[in-house]
Amino acid sequence: MRYWLFKSEPSEWSWDDQVAKGDAGEEWDGVRNYQARNFMREMKLGDRGFFYHSQKDREIVGIVEVCAEAHPDSTTDDPRWECVDIRAIEPLPKPVNLDRIKADPELAEMILVKNPRLSVQPVREEEWRHICGLGGL
Repeated sequence: MRYWLFKSEPSEWSWDDQVAKGDAGEEWDGVRNYQARNFMREMKLGDRGFFYHSQKDREIVGIVEVCAEAHPDSTTDDPRWECVDIRAIEPLPKPVNLDRIKADPELAEMILVKNPRLSVQPVREEEWRHICGLGGL
């Protein structure tokens, strides 16, 4: 299993929106960055990801699971763009904000710290475990 981080502006698509989709999940559509798209192409069923509220909140709020591997993005006719489907698994009891992540030496190499604009990114297993601990899991 691999680990990922999915960023969304809560005013566009929030954790609550994701939870409301239930076990069927929802496409992680609209990504128009080649690197983020390529990361989605690497994802496998059952991979886990952090759900991150960007913009104002800037915090990891929940855990999602990949429930459909890469397929054409339904929001465009351009065949270059693909997406995965994700479903909500559980909220973090204590959201972990970006300031906390940046202040933690164990997370200094995390892509979220080094390239915060990337909307879909991998998370190393040790980063995953550390953040889950910070979040109360």
